[in-house]
Amino acid sequence: MPELVLGPLLRYAGETDATVWVETDAACEVEVLGCRLLTFRVEGHHYALVHVSELEPGGEYEYEVLLDGEKKWPEASSGFPPSVIRTFGPGEPLKVVFGSCRISAPHEPPYTLSSEKDERGLGVDALYALAMRLREENVEDLPHALVLLGDQIYAHKPPFDTLDFIRSRRDTGEPPGEVVADFEEYARIYRDSWTDPTIRWLLSTVPSAMIFDDHEVSDDWNISEVWVEEMREKPWWNEQIIGAYASYWIYQHLGNLSPAELERDDLFVKVKAAEDAGPLLRRFAYETHREAAGIRWSFYRDFGGTRLLMMDSRGGRVLERDHRSMVDAEEWDWIEEHATGGFDHLLFGTSLPVLLGPGMHHLQAWNEAICSGAWGEQLEGWGEGIRRSQDLDHWSSFHESFTALIDLIRRVGAGEKGKPPASIICLSGDVHHGYLAGAKVRDRNVESPLYQAVCSPLRNSLPGKKSRLQSAGWTKSGELAGRFLARLAGIGEEKLNWRLTHDELWFENQIATLKLDGRRAKLTFEKATLDPAGEPNLQKLYEQNLA
Repeated sequence: MPELVLGPLLRYAGETDATVWVETDAACEVEVLGCRLLTFRVEGHHYALVHVSELEPGGEYEYEVLLDGEKKWPEASSGFPPSVIRTFGPGEPLKVVFGSCRISAPHEPPYTLSSEKDERGLGVDALYALAMRLREENVEDLPHALVLLGDQIYAHKPPFDTLDFIRSRRDTGEPPGEVVADFEEYARIYRDSWTDPTIRWLLSTVPSAMIFDDHEVSDDWNISEVWVEEMREKPWWNEQIIGAYASYWIYQHLGNLSPAELERDDLFVKVKAAEDAGPLLRRFAYETHREAAGIRWSFYRDFGGTRLLMMDSRGGRVLERDHRSMVDAEEWDWIEEHATGGFDHLLFGTSLPVLLGPGMHHLQAWNEAICSGAWGEQLEGWGEGIRRSQDLDHWSSFHESFTALIDLIRRVGAGEKGKPPASIICLSGDVHHGYLAGAKVRDRNVESPLYQAVCSPLRNSLPGKKSRLQSAGWTKSGELAGRFLARLAGIGEEKLNWRLTHDELWFENQIATLKLDGRRAKLTFEKATLDPAGEPNLQKLYEQNLA
């Protein structure tokens, strides 16, 4: 009989329908709440994304997963509450939790220790701590969405089980070494990252929206045109990037789409109809890597009066020497179309912070200009070295895209695209520390307050040297130095100012919760710790009303 390999993951939950994702060990019919779907096959793996329909707004539905008519979820004597689909009700207050950057490791010492106490230490997993809290709460207190903002896996730092699997099938003394290198290994790392019983229950009960960053593929993925050219020369690169894109499409991207969007997705229709969709996805992945134009990873979800617009800031980059942009023109037009007023709150989800420390912001804009020849061709290589060593590939290093995004936010906030929202909030991760910055666009017609909320990591750490550099970016001297360099490279003044709303950055494993009720908004950051009994716990770092 078929068995569950991974899942169920509750991916989408609207007012009247939902989607539930599973991986199984054999072809079968998957059933959730009376809705049935045959699995599709990809190179020996079997998947289904079941559309659960005819639900009532504001409803709570405990569910089971049946494979060929036999119950396989929940597992017997799991000790966890039932998995629940909770649909969104009109006028209901919205709760969104978000974070990024999670390395999978055991939830016990030495891995729960800090890296200062043990070199193997990663601290307490904030996602795990959240799940432990939620299992004790009522269904009505569950978040409506878990927004994962990149680095859901670390392909170049595989978990122990994944690493053992990799070593069992190839010589890791040969390139690419002890990293995830093809589709089979990507399927394994997702399995090992999401099968912990506590994490598995959380993902079965809280709807999730995800977007990738570089570590889903490789450290510094798509940082520059030069980097991409170097990687394409490596004999193992094609297999790695094909595996990365194909697995991302299956394990993360498909569940981001609403049932209506899935019906219109030509690739999904073909994949479900294929005897083995491996060749289809291989061709798609290869072509996507070679030419990102026409492939849109960005998506949106509406929750009553709130729109969450998730923007790709990694996979769709245009990396030409004289033209760099976060996404191609077609995807930007789509973002423009869907970033509108008429909502109580507009949330931009992007793995990379739009607003860094002002000093770091100006430094990245300067570096992009240097790499494009602002100080002469002879210094371009020097600039590229700085770019890679310091990971200078955030929004400000795609300055044309940054300027366009700020202007889009200005127009929404000024009421040029419908009634101004009560708040516009950018949700981001990546930088392995957290903060909240308030921004003021230089346009007296702008009514909507703008915030940058960064929550990172869920479980990881930032080397001390880089943490000091990030902190310096928020100092007055750091800002002045960065601005001076930017001016020397021909970068003009930005059309907004921004500052932290608190005193210090948070270099902790953390998770954030955004509560939206009508036109009110409140944001809470919490760090993951151990309580006196040694159990994972969340402790408040900061809280602020945003609207």
